[in-house]
Amino acid sequence: MVILAPTHSNTHTNSIILNHISWQTFERILLETGGDRYNRFTYNQGILEIMTPLMPHEHNNRLLQNLIIVLVEELNLNVKSTGSLTCKREDLARGVEPDSSFYIQNEPIMRNKTSLDLTQDPPPDLVIEVDYASSSIDKLPIYLALGVPEVWRYNEPVMQIYSLSEDKYIPCNGSPTFANLPLNTEVPQFLASSLQVGEMSMIKNFRSWLKTQIS
Repeated sequence: MVILAPTHSNTHTNSIILNHISWQTFERILLETGGDRYNRFTYNQGILEIMTPLMPHEHNNRLLQNLIIVLVEELNLNVKSTGSLTCKREDLARGVEPDSSFYIQNEPIMRNKTSLDLTQDPPPDLVIEVDYASSSIDKLPIYLALGVPEVWRYNEPVMQIYSLSEDKYIPCNGSPTFANLPLNTEVPQFLASSLQVGEMSMIKNFRSWLKTQIS
């Protein structure tokens, strides 16, 4: 029996790091813990991080999810929300569970899919990472290896958007998925305002701002 002990914790996340974990062990842990667990796993060539997000992390993750839905509605895009879907490839010995993930450009391809095989299916078009603690595993190289086109990394109060270009991530001022809108600067301000006006008022204000940008 392996006893797991946290090697890093703060008020926002708890994490456990395990070294020398084989791919087969990683797969077995995924199978035995099931899909209803609260933990999120990151696997990078033998290193496994198990993260337990706490309230501030999940709060901003849910807010960002809501803003994505507003964006696809107002820009008349379709979306398949895939949450913390496990994205993994054995040939790369890498696996990751984003805070949130979405198919937008590839939504028609994935619309009726009930499982993901990254040897055949495209990775999510957009993933969100809410960083409150310094993870022991940098997820950007994993997303890069998997070919994820766009990553939003939010580390309160800063958000950075990365776009995949010529086999590397380029920091962007706007989102390629959403008409290059200046979401880097605007989204953190809206998230912060939710603490004063509440979530629903913030979302309404964001929608109003968005309408002025695309009209």
